[in-house]
Amino acid sequence: MRTFTAYIEFDPETKTYVGIVPGIPGAHTVGDTLDELQANLKEVLELILEDYEENLDDLPRFIGVQQIEVQA
Repeated sequence: MRTFTAYIEFDPETKTYVGIVPGIPGAHTVGDTLDELQANLKEVLELILEDYEENLDDLPRFIGVQQIEVQA
């Protein structure tokens, strides 16, 4: 079992949650609720992991987040 970190945003225009797993191409989806988004992300990750079946160590690893301050 592997654990991944997803970034989640709420899109007020579509009123949906958007989830992205950074560093893993194709690991993004939407859901009308957080529960639906989590289920969709799990399904997407399982499909992607099938392609990495023998090389799971080749997957990117989440390191962390940084806050960047800019003048607006």
